[in-house]
Amino acid sequence: MTREEMLDRLDDRKEPWDMVLIGGGATGVGAALDAAARGYDVLLLEQSDFGKGTSSRSTKLVHGGVRYLQQGNVSLVMEALKERGIMRQNAPHLVHDLAFVVPNYTWWEAPFYGVGMKVYDLLAGRYGFGASRLLSPEETVARIPTIQTEGLRGGVVYYDGQFDDARMLISLVRTAAEQGACLINYCRVEGLLRNSSDFVDGVLALDVESGREYEIRARVVLNCTGAFSDEVRRMDDPQAEALIAPSTGVHIVLDKSFLPGETAIMVPRTTDGRVLFAIPWHDCVVVGTTDNPVDQAVLEPIPTAEEVDFILENAHDYLKRPPTVKDVRSVFSGIRPLVKASEDGNTAKLSRDHTISISRSGLVTMAGGKWTTYRHMAEDLVNHAETLADLDPRPCVTRSLSIHGFHKNASKFGELAPYGSDAPTLSRLFRAEAGCDELLHPRLQVRVGEVVWAARTEMARTVDDFLARRTRALIMDARSASEAAPAVARILARELGRDEAWQQEQVRDFQALAAAYLPGS
Repeated sequence: MTREEMLDRLDDRKEPWDMVLIGGGATGVGAALDAAARGYDVLLLEQSDFGKGTSSRSTKLVHGGVRYLQQGNVSLVMEALKERGIMRQNAPHLVHDLAFVVPNYTWWEAPFYGVGMKVYDLLAGRYGFGASRLLSPEETVARIPTIQTEGLRGGVVYYDGQFDDARMLISLVRTAAEQGACLINYCRVEGLLRNSSDFVDGVLALDVESGREYEIRARVVLNCTGAFSDEVRRMDDPQAEALIAPSTGVHIVLDKSFLPGETAIMVPRTTDGRVLFAIPWHDCVVVGTTDNPVDQAVLEPIPTAEEVDFILENAHDYLKRPPTVKDVRSVFSGIRPLVKASEDGNTAKLSRDHTISISRSGLVTMAGGKWTTYRHMAEDLVNHAETLADLDPRPCVTRSLSIHGFHKNASKFGELAPYGSDAPTLSRLFRAEAGCDELLHPRLQVRVGEVVWAARTEMARTVDDFLARRTRALIMDARSASEAAPAVARILARELGRDEAWQQEQVRDFQALAAAYLPGS
């Protein structure tokens, strides 16, 4: 799968596409996969890289949503729990079970949260990941040796899922391509086309790399741009009222020593009423998140010192060794595309359920939702789109469609486990080409051959694409990723035919980006 092949397909297309999707995050790629698997001719255009925005910046959980259960949104929880099971079934190389402990420090927490988690188990039904139960103080410490023991009365253990969001997205891109979809990154939609009846029937697009412009016709256009949905909606109607209430979700990344073992911590209520997670992920610990409204969505939101301090202060109450700013290996922020629903400004209260909006001119917008329900959202969106486009209806097949790399025992591939069934081929590349088996950086478990693989098979075009999304080096260790940037630029330049000036610009841009992932920089 290469970008050049996708552009050739776009050049060769003479007839209108059945569907053109704008946005290469979980919503857009999920819908492209669903539509292509039904047999429709599908084109997806992404202004930057796949998953550049929200879809690579989640809490790395595949979950029903304990907080939504607290809010009384039982239907969303049941849907998410079902989809959680389907994700594990279809992508076992990327989704796995994870135990969570809710530590108890007051007498009422054990019965209160114990009953709540039993309801969570009940709602999951046959899609359950494991039965919850109460833990003694000794059992709680055995699972989480670094837990704050002063006043500890025990805990409640329950089970949810964990995944690598950006790797999942790239695997979905490859699955969609295998099903016949055409997906192009760095191709920005700059306007909408209309037919004689004033209905949207295509897009104006710009290939960011070459500067070439395209007029692309379609039977229906789907706006799947998440936090940027209103920008596309105003291409259609400059007076359109805002649909999105964006908020930032910040996470910090710590060394594994702060949470050794394979059990996560779930704090059911922080000082602002949110849930806080501390989860083992790869060789580090992800702690978050915040939920603060922002005026405008941007591709690279910058975490504030106050957001970082908030997470550190709340973690302080639950970890025996309180983390400080100096312990933070990376801090990352994503923009949640929440649907406007309240006037009090509290985005934590907004539903994560999805909404489909169809304008008078036929532009279809998908807003809201969450990673865990991406497949169901896609099914709903394509059902609407096929009706609007007057396409012959075809059944959704993604409920049992394996995701690229499917492998039930991928853990045997060690550090290459996220590649699933591609891992043996990647290992052969390491052996076949000189230098490919070498580490990029002594503190990163990333090999030179992975850069080659990403350029040849995963449409990686920049240093940021590779270090932030094809691997997770940037969010696991921003300083080491910055130091690895020159080597990545050299390899990509060789693979993509770029010159020395391009390399220097890539290193400069990435190191400036990485500096923003280090608190206090």
